[in-house]
Amino acid sequence: MTTRQFPVPRAGKDEALADQRDDKGRSVPSGRLARLGVFGRMAGGVAGGMVAEGARRLANGERPRIGDMLLTPANAVRVADQLAHLRGAAMKLGQMISMDAGDMLPPELATILARLRERAHHMPPQQLNAVLTAEWGRDWRRKFAQFQAHPVAAASIGQVHRARLPDGRELAIKVQYPGVKQSIDADIDNVATLLRVSGVLPAGLDIAPLLVEAKRQLHEEADYLREGAMMTRYAERLADAPGFAVPSLYEPLTTANVLAMTFVEGVPVESLETAPQETRDRAMADLIALALRELLDWRLMQTDPNFANYRWQPDTGRIVLLDFGATRSVPAATSDGYRDLLFAGLAGDRDAVRDAAVAAGFLGAPAVLRHRALVDRMIDVILGELDKPGPFDFGDRAFVGVLREQGTEMARDRESWHIPPVDTLFVQRKISGTALLAARLKARVDVRAMVAAHAAAAEPRSDPPLQGEVAGASQTAG
Repeated sequence: MTTRQFPVPRAGKDEALADQRDDKGRSVPSGRLARLGVFGRMAGGVAGGMVAEGARRLANGERPRIGDMLLTPANAVRVADQLAHLRGAAMKLGQMISMDAGDMLPPELATILARLRERAHHMPPQQLNAVLTAEWGRDWRRKFAQFQAHPVAAASIGQVHRARLPDGRELAIKVQYPGVKQSIDADIDNVATLLRVSGVLPAGLDIAPLLVEAKRQLHEEADYLREGAMMTRYAERLADAPGFAVPSLYEPLTTANVLAMTFVEGVPVESLETAPQETRDRAMADLIALALRELLDWRLMQTDPNFANYRWQPDTGRIVLLDFGATRSVPAATSDGYRDLLFAGLAGDRDAVRDAAVAAGFLGAPAVLRHRALVDRMIDVILGELDKPGPFDFGDRAFVGVLREQGTEMARDRESWHIPPVDTLFVQRKISGTALLAARLKARVDVRAMVAAHAAAAEPRSDPPLQGEVAGASQTAG
């Protein structure tokens, strides 16, 4: 396969860039009206699909329900394609939902989210050149001996290119899509409006605090100076962990919109699926131990467990950690709430688990009052799995179907819907995503022993301030 390169060090040759075509290159709509138009087309297409599906069901003598008409495969494709075109906050929200809910999602929604993970378009060369010229100047090519024009990764907020400096050092250059930072607030509001209009959310459910926090989180993810600082911080924290590798920041080329770091070799973490059982188990044990350190020791967590944020080095056995934009402090109350829940689970005390889940905000008190027996059955299922002797087999997912069925039954009572505290949602996103990766790898890990040892030894402590989160201040694209 031929690797496309920008001409180096020739400057001002935009015609050469125009010749570098790729059928998945698609300009990111950066203006407010342009992005609003995409949302309008998305809503119109979904509405048209709902009308067609409703007519089909009526013709078959069925009584159509809005949920059935909304979540059709055709509508799933429409939504996924338009969000992939927008990138930015709209696409990021869809990816976040996929990691939060995992295999508890309806198949139709899972289809949308799977397509979002697979279909990220990258900037065409002309748009990329314009961004890099604005950040580094018109002679930016002279900074490199080689710059690969085709990205090695493209996702919701940016895309990553491989480059080589004149002294031979290999870099990964993450470039933010134009207009993404400015469109975050409007994109989230538009997604929320679509959810409301579609009837997916109950009218009385207050999602305003969640929207505010989602905007704040995504603005932080779009600040590459801040991400560079978090990446450096993780490298320092993991200096004693031989199972991990973290890229090093290259400050001379890093700006708020471009993140430059050392290129660290690795293969997709999913390639571990074919590795020996012992290797898979060791890799997942390292990742679970990392999550426990983040939650209980550091109170600082990278909350985006997208599989693309991990790479695997078969020759060294190390896991490469990428993309630190979603790193956030974990409040003491959240960390302690998880600790209480873990201890209750280790003790096998159903009542204590239920009480700890309500205290931590996992469950709403009204839901427990209205569905006490159902909640207790779900807790019993989880405790039964945790109480099995030996390593926990993440590949055995039979119990998930039971939980899905019981959870769906409770979800039908929209009056008892509950949104956990925002900090809990972000932590749970990391925990759920880690469990999904373990299931993908069919890993077997003695989680009970790890939690017992770690939770008992961990001393609560507050993390020092993040230097104003490095205001103003990976090889995945974010």
